Amino acid sequence: MLSVLRAAEGWLDQHQVDAPRRSAELLLGKVLGIDRLQLYLQHDRPLGDHERTAMRALIARRGKHEPVAYLLGEWSFRGHTVEVSPAVLIPRPETEELVELALASAPEGARVIELGTGSGAISVALALERPDLKIVASDVSKNALAIAARNLSRHDLQSRVTLRHGSWWEACGGEEPFDLLVSNPPYVDPAQPDLLADDVRSFEPPLALFSQHGDPASCYRAIAAGVGRHLRSGASLVLETGLGASDACLAVLAGCADLMDAELRSDLAANPRFLLARRR
Repeated sequence: MLSVLRAAEGWLDQHQVDAPRRSAELLLGKVLGIDRLQLYLQHDRPLGDHERTAMRALIARRGKHEPVAYLLGEWSFRGHTVEVSPAVLIPRPETEELVELALASAPEGARVIELGTGSGAISVALALERPDLKIVASDVSKNALAIAARNLSRHDLQSRVTLRHGSWWEACGGEEPFDLLVSNPPYVDPAQPDLLADDVRSFEPPLALFSQHGDPASCYRAIAAGVGRHLRSGASLVLETGLGASDACLAVLAGCADLMDAELRSDLAANPRFLLARRR
């Protein structure tokens, strides 16, 4: 088994894949159905022909820079495993920080709305870590909502997180006002695709990545337009943003008559990342 790992790592390294050893370990673990520790405890285990074939196929795809999370079909987010596919973004460490800010902003028993839930990773984490929260999660993509539904079922959260289909606030008609809004909207200007890593640009869903052309704050404007109708007075907003968009997105929140105390905070890597505000 170790010889297979070393060969896979070397081949991926030649193809300039990030973290080639980790990729090889994860993919071989998927093929064999064992974790990383067992790979090394069973280092002398021979691979069968079908296992070698499956491993070669996965390594070939990884060599084309297909994200390892999509090859695995799942990823860890705040210690919780969620299903992912090219229909949804792969949850990232920065978004784990978004959840931390949301948890700190949520009063006891809060009603939470997540707009643009994708895989549902944020809502899953919020619900698992705060059983008192009542969550509604929406998305415009039916394919994403199908994955989110399976993730809710995987963690037995169907009774605590409600999924809605629609674009931004369209999915929330008739709902009671919310105490917290959390979202990681699209903020990459299609005119600046180089802001994205090659594998993100090539494999992750454009619907979840790109704003309107020339307007990286377009989705934040749509979100801000509905806060007066859908959030209680004093409710918190916790949104993610990124390089090339943060200033424009902050300006949208700061200029919204229904909001106050808009601020931009950096992530652990000192990049401008999180927008916070409150409903007047």
